[in-house]
Amino acid sequence: MSKIYLEDIPLEEAQARFQRAISAAGLWKTLGVEQLPISEELTGRVLAETVWARISSPHYHASAMDGFAVRAESTLGALPTSPISLEYKKDTLYLDTGDPLPDWADAVIPIENVEPLEEDGAAAANPRQPALIRVRASVSPWNNVREMGEDMVATQLVLPSGTMLQPVELGAAAGCGYDTLQVARKPRVAIIPTGTELVYPGEPLKPGDIIEYNAIVLASQIREWGGEATRLEITPDRYQQIKARVEEAARDHDLVLLIAGSSAGSEDFSARVVEEVGRLLVHGIAVRPGHPVIMGMIAGESGSTPIIGVPGYPVSAALTGEIFVQPVLRQWLGRPPVAPETIRAAITRKVNSPAGDDEYLRVAVGYLGQKALAAPLSRGAGVITSLVRADGLVIIPRGVQGLHAGEEVTVQLYRSRPELESTIFAIGSHDLTLDLLAQFLALRQRRLASVNVGSLGGILALKRGETHLAGSHLLDPDSGEYNLAYLQQYVPGMPLRVVKLVDRTQGLFLAPGNPQGIQGLEDLAREDLRFVNRQRGSGTRLLLDYHLEQAGIQVAAVRGYEHEEYTHLAAAALVASGRADCALGIEAASYALKLDFLPLFQERYDLIIPQEYADSELVAPLFDLLADDSFRAAVAERPGYDITGMGEVIAELP
Repeated sequence: MSKIYLEDIPLEEAQARFQRAISAAGLWKTLGVEQLPISEELTGRVLAETVWARISSPHYHASAMDGFAVRAESTLGALPTSPISLEYKKDTLYLDTGDPLPDWADAVIPIENVEPLEEDGAAAANPRQPALIRVRASVSPWNNVREMGEDMVATQLVLPSGTMLQPVELGAAAGCGYDTLQVARKPRVAIIPTGTELVYPGEPLKPGDIIEYNAIVLASQIREWGGEATRLEITPDRYQQIKARVEEAARDHDLVLLIAGSSAGSEDFSARVVEEVGRLLVHGIAVRPGHPVIMGMIAGESGSTPIIGVPGYPVSAALTGEIFVQPVLRQWLGRPPVAPETIRAAITRKVNSPAGDDEYLRVAVGYLGQKALAAPLSRGAGVITSLVRADGLVIIPRGVQGLHAGEEVTVQLYRSRPELESTIFAIGSHDLTLDLLAQFLALRQRRLASVNVGSLGGILALKRGETHLAGSHLLDPDSGEYNLAYLQQYVPGMPLRVVKLVDRTQGLFLAPGNPQGIQGLEDLAREDLRFVNRQRGSGTRLLLDYHLEQAGIQVAAVRGYEHEEYTHLAAAALVASGRADCALGIEAASYALKLDFLPLFQERYDLIIPQEYADSELVAPLFDLLADDSFRAAVAERPGYDITGMGEVIAELP
């Protein structure tokens, strides 16, 4: 039996092997230096020399404002009731801001603090060239003077080597006497996407086609990190073509990234190519996502070129860039290893993790008062939106089988703390209006980070003090009321404000044209229908169970009842793909995926907010939105929503 991976080694060992091979090739250093004129074009380039001030800045004593140069001692004794007069050119001289201070002067009096006069005492016709000036207050030596070297003194360290140049750094270098700078040559990185199934963005799609965007993500990362990326054409899964493309790329690039084909399927050729054209160092690393990463060196006429085989799943590809590509580029540019900003935060739910791998867990982060919380996001290697929504990463080291809810972890941040402190954390039921809320809140300097765990999961998050608000639509079968009975059961005595967001229509998602002829909920008992359910604790699941019981339908008779999805859109997507015949969900999700919809029930969706946050400055813009005509109109435009009563306070608890 063949091995899926040549090795499955720890992350640190894989990085060390790669570094040793690059060092042995004489490449673990700055790749080259360019001498370029100082201009805006150098923004983002990395300084390859230490900048010592060649001249002082300013290189002379300069007037700090428009006024009159004087000897400070000549103004001693000046008072509002006993002014002193100074003769122009003999005792004083007018200067514009930045003019050199005369050798005899040691202070400047602002023009608005003197009286320019003619010899007869009348106001001067030209206030900048009077016969004399009258001074009514004394000044101290060096008042209103920019002394030579105030900014930089000749020989002073201005910029260390390895600095990424930004506008102010360019100004400092020019200001201390430089007209050119030595910068590190940009590393040239070739990116080769492979896969017969790949198509470019915007091309027509058919089943089995995959839009190629990994190369776009990697190229953007490389440019952000100071490199120069070349995206080569998509190469089909043909061994000889991939080999030729790799050899071609290695001839004029410093690093080659070969996307996909890194596992052990019948069309996974990357490892074989690296072995044939060079030396395979690593194939398989104990890290998730990114397990099948390949590392090697390609032999060529001009020396060796490093190559990384990047997994084809989008999250794995992006994290491969962060974990493996970025450190190499920083070394080549003469920059120190990256030191991400970190915080300590409590994980919001239990997480299981493979004990043998380092896991990079994407999380959303929010602050509840001074307490930071990290909510795990979807862990699928193909879920690129989990990186879009991620505020940071939690690294679960190998040997640790997971995290307990409430356990404190270190989060490597993607966002700044001020951004996180302006984040409203929402945990609970999924609804499409939350996306609209996020869009409108962004215009009010707030972020909405929502995590979909179902209505009951949101209420339990309130109980644990892990969210600013929870979205919920839990129907109480006894009273016909929404949410209140569950709040009394799970969070009795907790001060809460229950605010109506919308009424919405729930019904069955059906394939276009309703080919199965589904007429109502009773059809779910048919043996020929495949149903997809929502997760336990979700309001939609409880709604379904209630109406199945009312109709006398046993859950065992519903084929697919145990198949759970966490959002309305995910359930609708399964129907749209043909993997299910129907699902229960909201009309707006059905419309989004161009499905037929059979309306069945009306329900109320509420926002449940702890009183301490309901009265806070952080959440105040949310309440403003609920009364905002433009937001209400945007919600009303979506099918299946009724905004009557939006923002109404349903209850103040307890």
